[in-house]
Amino acid sequence: MRKLVVTEFLSLDGVMENPGWTFPYWNDETAKFKGDEGEAADALLLGRVTYDGFAAAWPTSKDEGADYFNSIRKYVVTTTLDKAEWNNSVLIKEDVVEEINRLKQQDGKNIIVHGSGRLIKTLMQHDLVDEYRFLIYPLVLGKGQRLFDDDHTVKLKLVESSATSKGVVAVVYEPMRQ
Repeated sequence: MRKLVVTEFLSLDGVMENPGWTFPYWNDETAKFKGDEGEAADALLLGRVTYDGFAAAWPTSKDEGADYFNSIRKYVVTTTLDKAEWNNSVLIKEDVVEEINRLKQQDGKNIIVHGSGRLIKTLMQHDLVDEYRFLIYPLVLGKGQRLFDDDHTVKLKLVESSATSKGVVAVVYEPMRQ
């Protein structure tokens, strides 16, 4: 069975939106955390907004990670797209929870969710997330989309934690299930 892993860049106040503010903190330690995550996965699960952003940026990018994002299988949850043109992309338009459960039952590596705030809320509501991987940055943004809001209570167990030389805290949590 595959694990569904949510990965996010978060400010101290929980903002996940438009993470350009993370660039000054990037170093070998954060790159290793993200690299380990990528090596353990063979698919991405993305909401349509995140997919659009990634599909606009990665195909022409020369940055580290471009080969990974361009080649990995991408499942896109959408009600508005009729086709996915970015390499190796598949649309999920109906029966989202059933389809994600089916993907998790397949053999393979982890399925990673980047960004995709609305999708993650659905995944949490249906107890589909197996692991959360956060890079928590030492800044407060004050506004922006937050991963966790007033509508969700999620109990987590800390599995791993470390701090980088730039003050970013890398954490891995698993949901505490009954």
